Amino acid sequence: MNNEQPIIVGLDIGTTKIAVIAGRKNEYGKLEILGFGKANSNGVKHGQVLNIDETIKAIRTALENCFASNPNLSVKEVYVGIAGHHIKSLQTRGDIVRQTTDEEITQKEIDQLIEDQYKTYIPAGDQIIDVIPQEFTVDNFQNIPNPIGYGGVKIGANFHIITGDKNAIKNINRSVEKAGLYTKDLVLQPLASSSAVMGQEDLEAGVAIVDIGGGTTDLAVFYEGILKHTAVIPFAGENITNDIKTGLGVLKTQAEQMKVQFGSALSNEAKANAYITIPGLRGMPAKEISVKNLANIIQARMSEIMDFVTYHLKQVGLDNRMLNGGIILTGGGSQL
Repeated sequence: MNNEQPIIVGLDIGTTKIAVIAGRKNEYGKLEILGFGKANSNGVKHGQVLNIDETIKAIRTALENCFASNPNLSVKEVYVGIAGHHIKSLQTRGDIVRQTTDEEITQKEIDQLIEDQYKTYIPAGDQIIDVIPQEFTVDNFQNIPNPIGYGGVKIGANFHIITGDKNAIKNINRSVEKAGLYTKDLVLQPLASSSAVMGQEDLEAGVAIVDIGGGTTDLAVFYEGILKHTAVIPFAGENITNDIKTGLGVLKTQAEQMKVQFGSALSNEAKANAYITIPGLRGMPAKEISVKNLANIIQARMSEIMDFVTYHLKQVGLDNRMLNGGIILTGGGSQL
């Protein structure tokens, strides 16, 4: 039993749902799912925890559902996904001059280089969530993916630093702790999504991953195996639901149901003569809603989300032609 891998538990605190998944690596290095549970999320807006009590209840419900799927599970520590439009990223550069130049570069020196980046100046009220090395330099040699084992006097690297609002992070940690769990680490949602759906070949080819969730759309851009850019776009599935509610004059629950059952982001492919019947309120006559009109509303908002994606790609000097791996869509909204 001792040679078994530890159980890893992920907690996704989303705008529409909270999910818990537990798994461990098997002897073939593949992830084996041991349990899964989810619950409706009521205390989160645009990826940020606003109502802590509601969030705690939802985390507990998701945990109970996870235990119901596997009663033998014991969960104490969790890796928590973080998103929300308070998330920002910046590029920095760091160098250190080595003390012992007659020996090869070790992991300890790399860790020191990364640790130094946590001292980077960021605006008051923000906190560094993660420091991700992009490519290293050793003396005059550049674009080194991993400098361990190299010899040299000076090691440097470009870094992608991810920051978030201190209060938003505090609310996540407080919700997790009050639900009886310990936050092992915070993981940026787009990076978690990219680990789940992409292989090494995708990263090398150049790829943008677009995770269209309930409250936010998360973006991660990889080129030549390196994370080049991350962004959180504050438009997603909830906005589409609200657009349908306003545009068609229906209840929010009806708008969500229509989106899930009949929604499409391509109005050209929607049937012009197909209609959805919505029951009237308090004895009022039923409403006939055109599937084509529904698709037009969804397409308008989806086009806006994709315009933001294009804008972010241009910001880092990459466009669709340079990303040979293309754009990978994931998340609930991508089903449209």
